[in-house]
Amino acid sequence: MNEHRKSYTGSRMDQSLVGRRETKRYEDEIMAQPALRRSRPLPVVIFTWTFQILIVIMAAYLLVYFFGQRRTNVGPSMDTTLSGGDEVLINILAYQMRGPKQGDVISFKPNGNTSSRSSIKRVIGTPGQTIQIIDGMIYIDGKVYLEKKDYPVMTNPGMAENPIRLGEGEYFVLGDNRNNSEDSRYAQVGLVTGDMIEGKVWFVIRPAEHRGFLK
Repeated sequence: MNEHRKSYTGSRMDQSLVGRRETKRYEDEIMAQPALRRSRPLPVVIFTWTFQILIVIMAAYLLVYFFGQRRTNVGPSMDTTLSGGDEVLINILAYQMRGPKQGDVISFKPNGNTSSRSSIKRVIGTPGQTIQIIDGMIYIDGKVYLEKKDYPVMTNPGMAENPIRLGEGEYFVLGDNRNNSEDSRYAQVGLVTGDMIEGKVWFVIRPAEHRGFLK
């Protein structure tokens, strides 16, 4: 009789232990499901969302500041690359580590006047080079400069009739519409120095029919 009672009691204890284990396993499975986990406190949720929103806003601001500043091309001096009134984006990071290259289209403040309207021109000569215009042709260091596009033959060499030696940080720029452009050939603009340059023109944003990357 006693042995039967011990056996019965032991069996009930074993069943109880198994039941507790099953219950614990079930609770663990429930907690492992993300949708059923205990929700975070409201202040933590608010802080997390606010922080994420601020990160997105900051990233958008930096992208706009460094790559999305707008300038407007005024007049016909860059025809046919840019038309008067075209709105462009400039990259102000492009020249933080190095200066413009030949062929780059840049935005700059003529004569360093920060209150003046930005001018957009193409870089022809870079520091250390000697520029001269003879019979409408550009000569760099005594050799004809062959450009990738066909531009009008210049009828007025301006100051570049005589050789112009570019010093450190100096650039010689021309408009693509060579005979209707105020550029480095003339005293009103002259040579462009690095501190005048705002950035590289890289994209036309308006009007829609001109939209696209600048070549």
